[in-house]
Amino acid sequence: MPHLTPAIFFGHGNPMNAVLQNSYTEAWGALGRAMPRPKAILSISAHWFVPETGVTVATAPRTIHDFGGFPRELYQVQYPAPGDPVLARRVQALLRPLPVRLDESWGLDHGTWSVLCHVYPQADIPVVQLSIDETQPASFHYEIGERLAPLREEGVLIVGSGNLVHNLHAYAWGRHIVEPFDWAVRFEREAREMILAGEHRPLIDYERLGRDALLSIPTPDHYLPLLYVIASRQSGEAAGFPVEGVDGGSISMLAVKIG
Repeated sequence: MPHLTPAIFFGHGNPMNAVLQNSYTEAWGALGRAMPRPKAILSISAHWFVPETGVTVATAPRTIHDFGGFPRELYQVQYPAPGDPVLARRVQALLRPLPVRLDESWGLDHGTWSVLCHVYPQADIPVVQLSIDETQPASFHYEIGERLAPLREEGVLIVGSGNLVHNLHAYAWGRHIVEPFDWAVRFEREAREMILAGEHRPLIDYERLGRDALLSIPTPDHYLPLLYVIASRQSGEAAGFPVEGVDGGSISMLAVKIG
């Protein structure tokens, strides 16, 4: 097997993690120090969820503050990583005949930069974002992940950023630390077991997994980036969980590392 750059799904959680030091952000930083330095990063973020497949092609993607109601310091964060038009066109080629729009207007949203500012704080590795087509089923996104897998042989770090469990209606906003909901714990445990076993089909057909899955994934945007990452796994590759925890009772901060 050729050398493969890892692929990682990050549970990014609250945007404030960008400016906080906690167990999650410290673990993100440790991952960046431990992994071989990639040539570039392809990020699939929950926050570019649009009715098409697009890839950023700007040479200097802007830092997007795509949220509201947070402290001023969060809006002052900049992550000035360069773009990589060559990688963007390589993604476009790998996904043919699927139409992939080269996008000049998007940049790096907080699903990408709130994590990468800890993983690679120097912002000196080129970053390209791929959108999630909201009109397509989960199987479509998994298949894209399979087609993007060759990038790992080319030194590209594939990053998915979302949350395995993401139920904001149940989230304990601004309250004391709460215990995780039982349904969140059960679904995360079930998903971890399937990932370790390489049983991806139930994760693709997650809506059939019952009430725990539906409570954990009320909308697909934060879940689908996981499918891109696990789809890139090659036969015999290890999977692990370098970051763990549940925030606010209903947001899984689990990270999934392939390779």
